[in-house]
Amino acid sequence: MNAPILTEHELQSALATERQAGRKIAFANGVFDILHVGHVRYLQDAARVADVLVVAVNGDASVRAIKGEGRPLTPERERAEIVSAIRGVAYVTIFSESSPARLLQVLQPDFQCKGTDYTADSVPEAGIVRAYGGRVVIVGDPKDHSTTEMLRKLKAEG
Repeated sequence: MNAPILTEHELQSALATERQAGRKIAFANGVFDILHVGHVRYLQDAARVADVLVVAVNGDASVRAIKGEGRPLTPERERAEIVSAIRGVAYVTIFSESSPARLLQVLQPDFQCKGTDYTADSVPEAGIVRAYGGRVVIVGDPKDHSTTEMLRKLKAEG
């Protein structure tokens, strides 16, 4: 069964219920434009960190701002639906900013999960997470997979 895709306000309500039940919340985010094994490993590893995994998917406008014109290849709602089908994902939301900083401040998950291309100290939102008492956790396999690199290879071959 796929995880529900919720608005920010619906997610706040769902997480309040989870917290009342004593569950710990983990948070992961990303573009997830062309899903690859690195994404799956990242999210499944993040799911092991806490009882509940929330995944925030960058909205289309923020992807264009981060990755440039021509991206994303897959619309935000479809990317969210694909992510919602990954085992271990409890909730999915779409956010419009290029950074998850504001969403982290609003949701205040117990753990912010980032990939191995970061260290706990190099995560841009680490200060926000630590300020409300959360922890930054590095998860996933070595950063050997990249949608941008996959697209470069496809362009070179085409």
